[in-house]
Amino acid sequence: MATWEGVNEFVTVAETGSFTNAARRLGVSTAQVSRQVSALEGRLATKLLYRTTRRVSVTEAGQVYYQQCRQVLDALEEAERSMTSMQGAPRGKLRITAPVTYGETTIAPLVNDFVLRHPELEVEMKLTNQKLDLVADGFDLAIRLGKLEDSSMMARRLASRSLHVCAAPSYLSAHGTPHALSELDRHNCLQGNLDYWRFQDQGKPRNIRVKGSIRCDSGRALLDAALKGIGIVQLPDYYVQQALDAGELIPLLTHYREDDDGIWAIYPHNRHLSPKVRMLLDFFTESLSQ
Repeated sequence: MATWEGVNEFVTVAETGSFTNAARRLGVSTAQVSRQVSALEGRLATKLLYRTTRRVSVTEAGQVYYQQCRQVLDALEEAERSMTSMQGAPRGKLRITAPVTYGETTIAPLVNDFVLRHPELEVEMKLTNQKLDLVADGFDLAIRLGKLEDSSMMARRLASRSLHVCAAPSYLSAHGTPHALSELDRHNCLQGNLDYWRFQDQGKPRNIRVKGSIRCDSGRALLDAALKGIGIVQLPDYYVQQALDAGELIPLLTHYREDDDGIWAIYPHNRHLSPKVRMLLDFFTESLSQ
């Protein structure tokens, strides 16, 4: 077994770009990763990594060794997946990240249901609106909303989301109902992170700059303000659908509504999907399509 010591640590450092990120992914100390990689270099009598105070990079010899080791580790992972598939029950750790609100309202409950079915799983879930580096931070899966920007990841579309412009009846009674995009500049438009709203006009995307008395990066806070009649809001369906169905909010400018965009699961392109990740993806797809 001595010949394998340090291989996984080296591969992880090469993929994450630092000893700290590698240690985080492997669940060990940075010192242990450094010690194992140094011992591996000693056995091979070859320098695999360049180390500076700011970064770690792979040497030319290290690149060759990495490619060979990656193939071996992929083969081992495939063998493990085969055994897991034969046993039928997903087990081990799953690391998932998702946006905060959608994660709280939709993804986390589904993950909990999945764990109830497969109690041998250990799930670590991080809810954040920051787009984390899946490889560097060691995540198996991320949920992303809207248009995808990172082409280095594999993606599966799980569901769709739509943006709704709406307001409370009390606001519309006091300030009138806008029927055209040009009328928005006369209304109190509650803003999120962006100073424009997205529409589709005559089949083409169109962004309209808006302004209002409240600006907040929380969709729930903007929903509360809209329900209290403070202004008009544009939010995804998972924030406002219940209020729309109950008549607490009135849909506006529906003929300018942008086409639905996606809710995606993404994962690193250089990884074969393990059975547990594939089963979770299938469970998400089935549940969200209902």
